[in-house]
Amino acid sequence: MELMAKIAFGVYTLIILCGGILAVAAKSLVRAMVGLIATLLGVAGMYMLLNSPFMAFMQILIYVGAVCVLIFFAVMLTRADAGGEEAESAPLRQNTLALLAVTVVGGVLSWLVLTHPVAGTGVPVEVSIEKLGLGLLGPYGLAFELISVVLLVAMAGAVLLAWERRNGK
Repeated sequence: MELMAKIAFGVYTLIILCGGILAVAAKSLVRAMVGLIATLLGVAGMYMLLNSPFMAFMQILIYVGAVCVLIFFAVMLTRADAGGEEAESAPLRQNTLALLAVTVVGGVLSWLVLTHPVAGTGVPVEVSIEKLGLGLLGPYGLAFELISVVLLVAMAGAVLLAWERRNGK
């Protein structure tokens, strides 16, 4: 069973990395959104591996179902150009420096993980949905309410991004 968990972790990690690369490197806004959605779905899969199906469902419902759709509609309703002038490729020096930064950080983190292995932990205690709901509406009510702020910021950011593309800035 541990082998299957490691394989699933690898698959979800690949989905997250490929989606992130697509979201950053895509020249089309629609392709970038597909990359973001793939990344968020991979994160939901990681929540499933952590034996937290409610968090996985909330990840899909809030971020994929609300934030991504909200960003997509906000950009499309502002009639942004599909390509845009800023879609031209970055200079070779910037790409080389970015690759160097990723390689250095990835190398340091890989070395740390390989030289200092973490002991395995037991299976987390399962919390019922009823207890989780009471916790969200009780002591964690503020965090639950901040979800609406996340949606508002996502919408405002999408409108700002589309507005700048439309005006050619």
